[in-house]
Amino acid sequence: MASSHSSSPVPQSNSSDAFLKKEMDATKRFRPVQSLPDVCPKEPTGNAGDPSNLCDSPSLVVDQHRWTIYHSKVNLPAALNDPRLAKRESDFFTKTWGVDFVDTEVTPSFYLPQITKEHFALYQQEITPREKVHERCKNIYTPKDTFDRTLLHTHDKSRTDLEQVPKIFMKPDFALEDSLTFNAVLPWSHFSTAGGKGNRDAASSKLLQEKLSHYLDIVEVNIAHQISLRSEAFFHAMTSQHELQDYLRKTSQAVKLLREKISKIDKVMCEGSLRVLRLSLTRNNCVKAYNKLKLMATVHQTQPTVQLLLSTSEFVGALDLIATTQEVLQQELQGIHSFRHLGSQLCELEKLIDKMMIAEFSTYARNDLNRPLEDDCQILEEERLVSLVFGLLKQRKLNFYEIYGDEMIITAKNIIKQCVVNTVSQIEEIDTEVVVKLADQMRMMNFPQWFDLLKNIFSKFTIFLKRIKATLNTIRSVVFLVLDKNQKTRDLEDTLQKNSAKDSVVDTEVAYLTHEGMFISDAFGEGDLPPVAADTTSQRNTSPNSEPCSSDSVSEPECTTDSSSSKEQTSSSVTPGGVEMMISDDMKLTDLELVRLANNIQELLYNASDICHDRSVKFLMARAKDGFLEKLNSNEFVALSRLMEGFILDTEQICGRKSMSLRGALQSQANRFVNRFHEERKTKLSLLLDNERWKQAEVPAEFQDLVDSVSDGRISLPEKKTAATEERKPTEFLIVEGQKYATVGTVLLLIRIILEYCQCVDNIPSITTDMLTRLSDLLKYFNSRSCQLVLGAGALQVVGLKTITTKNLALSSRCLQLIVHYIPIIRAHFEARLQPKQFSMLRHFDHITKDYHDHIAEISAKLVAIMDSLFDKLLSKYEVKAPVPSTCFRNICKQMAKMHEAIYDLLPEEQTQMLFLRINASYKLHLKRQLAHLNVVNDGGPLNGLVTSDVAFYTGNLQALKGLNNLDLNMAEIWEQKR
Repeated sequence: MASSHSSSPVPQSNSSDAFLKKEMDATKRFRPVQSLPDVCPKEPTGNAGDPSNLCDSPSLVVDQHRWTIYHSKVNLPAALNDPRLAKRESDFFTKTWGVDFVDTEVTPSFYLPQITKEHFALYQQEITPREKVHERCKNIYTPKDTFDRTLLHTHDKSRTDLEQVPKIFMKPDFALEDSLTFNAVLPWSHFSTAGGKGNRDAASSKLLQEKLSHYLDIVEVNIAHQISLRSEAFFHAMTSQHELQDYLRKTSQAVKLLREKISKIDKVMCEGSLRVLRLSLTRNNCVKAYNKLKLMATVHQTQPTVQLLLSTSEFVGALDLIATTQEVLQQELQGIHSFRHLGSQLCELEKLIDKMMIAEFSTYARNDLNRPLEDDCQILEEERLVSLVFGLLKQRKLNFYEIYGDEMIITAKNIIKQCVVNTVSQIEEIDTEVVVKLADQMRMMNFPQWFDLLKNIFSKFTIFLKRIKATLNTIRSVVFLVLDKNQKTRDLEDTLQKNSAKDSVVDTEVAYLTHEGMFISDAFGEGDLPPVAADTTSQRNTSPNSEPCSSDSVSEPECTTDSSSSKEQTSSSVTPGGVEMMISDDMKLTDLELVRLANNIQELLYNASDICHDRSVKFLMARAKDGFLEKLNSNEFVALSRLMEGFILDTEQICGRKSMSLRGALQSQANRFVNRFHEERKTKLSLLLDNERWKQAEVPAEFQDLVDSVSDGRISLPEKKTAATEERKPTEFLIVEGQKYATVGTVLLLIRIILEYCQCVDNIPSITTDMLTRLSDLLKYFNSRSCQLVLGAGALQVVGLKTITTKNLALSSRCLQLIVHYIPIIRAHFEARLQPKQFSMLRHFDHITKDYHDHIAEISAKLVAIMDSLFDKLLSKYEVKAPVPSTCFRNICKQMAKMHEAIYDLLPEEQTQMLFLRINASYKLHLKRQLAHLNVVNDGGPLNGLVTSDVAFYTGNLQALKGLNNLDLNMAEIWEQKR
């Protein structure tokens, strides 16, 4: 199909094809990967016979009878051919975007420079010599390239042959013992002779045998080929093997000659000297045997001595003696038949001491914690405590503090129980024979009695925690002494190792000459060895000339030989209480274990605080079961809260960590108190609003004093009424910072309730956030409920009012303004008591202020709407005729006077003026509309004169009202403007 077009079948060469051709010529053998050919070539532009103008890509004309990889794709010319066009498109772009696509010239860019052939001149000058050198080198190494091609061809052929062999034979775990492998290699079907198929199976088996033989031949040929390739290396290895055998034969002869010479030297020079050394060694062995017998006599006295130490509660000394004896038995007296049971006896004795120490520590903890709880924090028998702790540390009984913790729990329970019993026994109203349970007896107490009991419990717990802290501090100090001793011992060992590394220069010829399996250094005495060798052996051997010592002494170091390393070194340390103790070096406790133990002991102090708090919480909850705490008044709950806060702070100061259980219980009770506090006051406010008739109330003197105290910056409730306060008469208005506020009785009580919330926050700081939320809810409730009663006319049904007057509306607005005046003061009060991260809660006051302002604006709009409806009713019937003033304007002025009379004493003068300006604007709007309806214009005619007279009457009456004489009414706006 491609030949049917006018284009030439020979593809045109472009610059990229020329570059590929050059690379192919340079490499000769390995052609680089080329892109797919252009199956729709363009018309040639040069000489068609020039081979340089032809590309090396496959051609559809030349290669049409030979299959290539390019036959595996769709014929693109057929896919792109459009029979509707007279001319064949060049490529896909003209097929899609039209014939004129390739003829369109692209406008050169202003940002790209014009590149000419001169730009590559310098590069061509540099690369030309390198290309010539490359061509020469390529010609020189042509034979090697031929060899590589041959080798590559051979390798490819071998790989092809090996690919005929199944992969199962190449697996590293190939084994015919495996049934699956055997069945895969030799299928059982080839050997079956049943059913008359014997000839066919025989042929199949023969074919299988030939196939396996063929695989074997392939492998053998490849192995032979590989061996032939490496024959040179094989023969080189065989030659090296012969040379190595010659070298070994010569070496064997030299070693034999050397051994003969050494044997002669031994007979002549060494036998006599070695005999002397052997005799010296025998003497030293006798001395060691004598010392060993003395050591055995000393060890024999261990058990009686341990019994004597235990009788005086010297647990540490008994354990040190047992440890020393055990070490001697394992190192010095190992294998002695007479002591074969002593080790197990000492182990049993050590276990017995462990139990005795634990029992002793438990007894000590019980006696320490159950002492009378007086104001005395002295440690009970500090020496005994320190001795017990050292013994327990030595035996690695690191959980002994848990015993103390268990005793703390039991003692805390007993403290509360004893306090309740003592208090109940002093109250005559409680009959212990009738009421048996302590919890029931406690619930029969009134608040002062129960409050004193709680105060007594808290004081006992405070002393209890101080004693625990003193005891645990002593135990921690012992742990830190051991930790400090470990650190000093480690530093000393490091110093000794550094010194020994500098001085350890031993004559190797003497140190390592042996005779009959013994070191020669064992045969010398201390004085005969070199200095360094003497220092080394003195750690294990005593001098053979040392005087014998008594076998009855336990503490003399001369009684042991080869045991100086087992003798314990002790150091003296003083505890914070002034008790001096000897710390032995055999406490094999790591620093990590000691630090963890110290942390656990400190955690035990924290647990003691938690235990006291938990027991206090249970005591508190036992009393709160019948709702006792929820029935407390504000003063009683504040006293309880302060007592609990004081105890919490005392325990935090003693133990150094906060315990949250009692604080949480206090917070829970505070929440219940807040809920009850809020519900009581919200219910009270609801009842007041439901009975409020929205008439101005007189202000008692106590409320005026309350407001004055707030103005002075003190938000607190006044004290009880005094005689002077009762003699003062109530006033008509509430004076707040020089402004008069006409209020209702509900608002006066609301102010007092708000101050109660603020004072409660001062008394109980932990409920600040809850009180803020509740107060916000109360203020929102007052706003919404007052809106329902006044603006929504709910008071008509609730209270029985006949109508909601303008005076009721103005009074409601003024009451709202009074609350708005106090909201910033309340906000500042709460802000001073909140954490910085809680300041976001203050946005409630901003929302409340906005709601109150919106409510006030709605009331003002309602007052204007009342007059607006009146104007609409009266002015719609207005007619311009005599007499002047007309009846309509007389009625309007009468209603305006009534409005002024109702609100002037309630609202400030500025608010009154603003309200009447809005009413006047409504009046002008309705009058202007009526004049336009009557076609009355400002032309100086009779009708204009009548209207002007009525308006002058209205203006005079309105400005004659009190406080409105300077009001700018701008009555010229009633006339239509001429266009």
